[in-house]
Amino acid sequence: MEDRAAGAAALKALRKRRGFSLSAMARALTGLADDLRQPPLPAVASVQRSVARWEAARPTMPDERYQLLLAHLYARTPADDLALGPGSDFAHYVDALRLLGESEHRTAELRTTVLRAATDTDGGMLALLSPDLHASLSAALSDPARTTEEAVAGLASVVADVNAQVGSLPMVRLQLLLAPAVEAARRLLPGPVPEPLGPRLREVAVAASALAGRLAFEARDDATSRALYADATREAQRLPSWQRAGIHMSHALVTLYSAPGLEGARQLVDRAVHAARTGESPLVRARAHALQAELAARAGNRQQADAALALAWYDVESDHREDPAPTSFSAGHLRGFQGVCELYVGDPDRAHDRFSRSAATLSTPREQVQRAIVTTDQALARIRLGEPEAAAALLHECVTTASSTGGRVPALRLRQARRELRSWRREEWVADLDDHLMDTLGA
Repeated sequence: MEDRAAGAAALKALRKRRGFSLSAMARALTGLADDLRQPPLPAVASVQRSVARWEAARPTMPDERYQLLLAHLYARTPADDLALGPGSDFAHYVDALRLLGESEHRTAELRTTVLRAATDTDGGMLALLSPDLHASLSAALSDPARTTEEAVAGLASVVADVNAQVGSLPMVRLQLLLAPAVEAARRLLPGPVPEPLGPRLREVAVAASALAGRLAFEARDDATSRALYADATREAQRLPSWQRAGIHMSHALVTLYSAPGLEGARQLVDRAVHAARTGESPLVRARAHALQAELAARAGNRQQADAALALAWYDVESDHREDPAPTSFSAGHLRGFQGVCELYVGDPDRAHDRFSRSAATLSTPREQVQRAIVTTDQALARIRLGEPEAAAALLHECVTTASSTGGRVPALRLRQARRELRSWRREEWVADLDDHLMDTLGA
């Protein structure tokens, strides 16, 4: 039965039983994340604040990343013996999670993961993978020459599955699910793997590092994000040019929202355009030109933006039946970029129309982050058309989507839109929006 106050008290008692202050607990969790080769935690002070929130009078639930780290911490006694049975710290920890409202399914999943990690020669790195992939990768990591086609295909499947779940699962969970594939690919890549498997393994390693870079950005860990994109860019030099272009574009987008000014993102987009021009994918080329148009519009250059959009439309409307990246871009996506260009250097009425048509096509789970961005921009257009209350109604939808996807960019765009509503801050419908923002996003 849920009793959040009792759950918070139980977590506090467990921490004190181990002799940890709040700061010592934060350092222990940070070190454990490194030992388990999980995505790095924020600064110790930030982790300490999270620990305090779990034990507060109105506690928050540890997110999935912290739940797993706490499970590993309490599964071991101070003498480093595994102890999961009745009366153990782990059992008390599971009870605390249940009191906080966690499901039986999730606590059982934590127990299984810890048990598998206890027999994992790679320190728990592979514990989140399926048993078959766990076994094949364990053999490959002990001797890269034993790497099999099934092991590489399994890694590729993990990366593809995580990528497909962006927008459907919390970003923190996706980071945890992806981390074993990133680390395994990184360790296998230097080889010696069987020669026929090398190119495919490199492709998987690049995709894993780039996706991990995107997820680190979503988790506001920009230093880790930059390092992962550097890894992806280095290895992508030996991939087809359309794939190199995709890495540059992904890196450009996170740079746009994590670095001051436009210059860093512009340089990356220029590299993407250069690579895409000689590539086999018209749709990747169209996306590169669309990004080039957005940056030109943000810089106030209407002529350059229009020229880049024209090139993007040419490629979108060309024959791409043989395109190696058939789902990478579409006319619906391009209308969203057109809307952004109109918003910065054109007509807000035309911008609104472009955003509305774009949002109508973005219906798959994988497209929900993009839909939230487009709809927030549509609200900005309504504000500039003198329809602030209608804009606020749209923003409520965006708040809900941003909360469910955990997307950083939709949250940034929401804050921009809210700033543009300051002139109406005394209106009841703005207060309703502020309440929704605070209740759902905490900001």
